[in-house]
Amino acid sequence: MSSEISAPPAAQLALAVVPAAPREAAGGALSRESGLAQLLQTAADGGIRRILTRPEGDDERTLCQAWPFPSPFQVSVTTLDAGEGPDRIEARARRSLERLGLPRGDVLLVRDVRDLAGAEGRALWERLVALKDRGLFRRIGIRTRLEDSPVLVARRFQPDLIQLPLNILDQRARRDGVLAALAEQGVAVQLASVLANGLLFAGSDEMIGASAADVVLLSRLRRRLAEARLDPMQAALAYAADSLTGMAEGSSLLACVTSAAETRALLAAVNAARPALDWTVFDQGGRLAATGDTAAAFSGVSSAA
Repeated sequence: MSSEISAPPAAQLALAVVPAAPREAAGGALSRESGLAQLLQTAADGGIRRILTRPEGDDERTLCQAWPFPSPFQVSVTTLDAGEGPDRIEARARRSLERLGLPRGDVLLVRDVRDLAGAEGRALWERLVALKDRGLFRRIGIRTRLEDSPVLVARRFQPDLIQLPLNILDQRARRDGVLAALAEQGVAVQLASVLANGLLFAGSDEMIGASAADVVLLSRLRRRLAEARLDPMQAALAYAADSLTGMAEGSSLLACVTSAAETRALLAAVNAARPALDWTVFDQGGRLAATGDTAAAFSGVSSAA
């Protein structure tokens, strides 16, 4: 059964942190590590408690060196591509915890539900569940697209968490009962693409390849928000947070950040008063490009800033 989400707004956020390249600051060069430390401290001070990582480059080790002390974060790890094989995927999940300086992770997230197809996929799933049973991860999750039938995926594998796309421009997961069905199964959700991959923030000159009709449509939707005295980020997060009502404990909103400034903007928006709007007028049902792409889970505030 589902349980009502009653946590403070910031506690509903999960950050996909992408360490930014070094940049020049007033006092000289701001190193990648110091910038990341500022980002994480801003998140911790603001009440954010969930971090999602990916096994790329030296990002995990850099995060470990930048954690606030003591760290308040529950950290999730993403698996390697299925082509690497179960042995290497398991070894890298363990290695990710070591690189992050953690004895235990929150969620071990399968990077793509298609990695679980066939007999090899079932063997991989059993290997990941064994890591949970050994206490290395508290939960196992699966990243899905709406086309993957998340409800059927949840019934088949019985994960603790399903990541799926939902945003103010693409409300299909809520409108078509996907969220309600997952809540009934007691499966937590992590809502990705909640900022619509920056579409609400892009000016007409930035919408390369968009049709004239789409440019006009987005302009009209932004005008509706302005009339309600809402900026796009505030509206996007308010809709996503409203969608968590009634979902299982441990559900969250995922957004990508690369700097402390972006994190502060995210916190200001999520903590703003939530308006009483008819959200359905903004729903384009995935018609606009990119709004349903969960592969862009690491796109977010940086594309909107």
